[in-house]
Amino acid sequence: MNNAPKPNLEDLPTKAQLFRSTIIAGIGAVVILVTVYLPAEHAIDPTGVGRVLGLTEMGEIKVQLAEEAEADRLLDEQRAQDQSSSVLDAVFGLFVGTAHAQETWQDEVTFTLEPGATAEIKMTMEAGNVVDYAWTATGGRVNFDLHAHSGGESIDYERGAGQTAGEGSIEAPFAGDHGWFWRNRDTTPITMTIQLRGDYSAVVETY
Repeated sequence: MNNAPKPNLEDLPTKAQLFRSTIIAGIGAVVILVTVYLPAEHAIDPTGVGRVLGLTEMGEIKVQLAEEAEADRLLDEQRAQDQSSSVLDAVFGLFVGTAHAQETWQDEVTFTLEPGATAEIKMTMEAGNVVDYAWTATGGRVNFDLHAHSGGESIDYERGAGQTAGEGSIEAPFAGDHGWFWRNRDTTPITMTIQLRGDYSAVVETY
């Protein structure tokens, strides 16, 4: 194995030469950065050389593509969030709707009124109690009288003729049975459905 000859000290660069080479290399790097890299990658052309060489246009295209890609990414994130929110809203709405449907009505009364038949549906209420109601007549029209009377006191809340549905609320001014007298004036049987909620102790049905 041959040993490499040692270089002569006279052949090695001096500190001044090394420093000068470093400075020249640094200046060259800055020139390349300013005239080539910045225009070509970021469309930044402080000297105008990049525009002459066509590098600035290339950089503008890259910047535009990068901006469009970022906009697409943000849009995708927003869509994902919207879809997630929609799913959560739908699930939440389903639970809320189910719970609301279960809590909406305390009682539902269903019966059939034959032609010419009558019926009474009343709630036993104390003074100041409030009841919400909704009713439908399927198969025909009914006449009704929503009223109450007890201990010499009486009140007419509402009357109707030839009706197929109704809803509202009543507030009892006195204790007693408050509700409807129904009559089928049509020639076909009518299915009545009455839904109730509120403050009452019993539902009294008389057919």
